[in-house]
Amino acid sequence: MSQELQYKDCIEACFEAVNASNVCYVSCLKEYDIAMLRECIELTRECSDICSFAADAMSRMSPFASNICSLTIQICEACAAECEKHPHQHCQDCAAACRRCVEVCREMCCVA
Repeated sequence: MSQELQYKDCIEACFEAVNASNVCYVSCLKEYDIAMLRECIELTRECSDICSFAADAMSRMSPFASNICSLTIQICEACAAECEKHPHQHCQDCAAACRRCVEVCREMCCVA
């Protein structure tokens, strides 16, 4: 698979994680007991930011894209693990998007 195609898949997965993280973030802030969601709220912001940065780096064919994606994997894994602790649908959707991003980015990091 060409690097451009691999980046394309990873960029799409990153944007899916950005969207799911943003929805989860906003939705968590509207929940009744936001104190129990504090770590989820923090991690969804981190996840959204790094996924957006990673997508930008890949779209520019940055020589650091693989390194940035390695960090993206770490943050997405942490976000998914936290979101999976909560029963809310927005948390479960975020966890799924983060897991998909991890899978696709891991493939990209190995190819790039």
